[in-house]
Amino acid sequence: MSPSRPDDSGSTIDRDKTAAARDSIADQVDATAENRDQRSEARDQRAQQRDATGARPDGNATSDRSAARRDRKSAAGDRRHASDDREAAATDRRIAAAESSSLVIDELTGTYLRGPGLTELSREVVKAQRTGQSFILAFIDVDDLKATNDSLGHEAGDRLLTQVAEVIRGNLREYDVVVRYGGDEFVCGLIDMPLNAARQRFEQVDVDLAISGDASVSIGLVQREASEDLEELIRRADEAMYAGKQGNGG
Repeated sequence: MSPSRPDDSGSTIDRDKTAAARDSIADQVDATAENRDQRSEARDQRAQQRDATGARPDGNATSDRSAARRDRKSAAGDRRHASDDREAAATDRRIAAAESSSLVIDELTGTYLRGPGLTELSREVVKAQRTGQSFILAFIDVDDLKATNDSLGHEAGDRLLTQVAEVIRGNLREYDVVVRYGGDEFVCGLIDMPLNAARQRFEQVDVDLAISGDASVSIGLVQREASEDLEELIRRADEAMYAGKQGNGG
């Protein structure tokens, strides 16, 4: 009896389990096909032996050959089913990955959503504390986003946010954590980077945005002190950002 196949329906959480079940079924079906092929080969060999030892055509040999053909046909069908199951499993995993990403990544900016992002930043802070590595936190406010929304519309505001996010990510390392903290705010965490090096990267963010001519940000940059948790870091970085904005007449 063929293994029962999983239902196509299911939540994001269940899709990976469904994919694993499909792969397991495919493995079982492939094993069944292999057994069928081995059995058909044995029957063909037996038929050849019957024909070789008999002076007249052997009815049992004919029966063996017919059974062997049926086995090979069934084995081919099994392999088609196994291939279908593996293709469905791959589809399940692609959908699961997309659904999982939508729960973690901000669709507009490609940065972490606030909840998952803060979780990642907390992990990085714990890692820095455990290893003794430096940890830099940047609090970034997109200048004049509300004015852009009011004067040019929300599509223009979305383009501004997207541009800022791309420039930030383009100046950081692939594994640095960038979080959309609020409507016009980003928080970035950089582990094992000296403060001066981090400052240079964010100065380049300013330069790149200035070249575009229609975007600017205010940035507060702080280095983690001993035993300082993420909440305290964010508060200090926010205060540094606000002080810089006020100093620039913002």
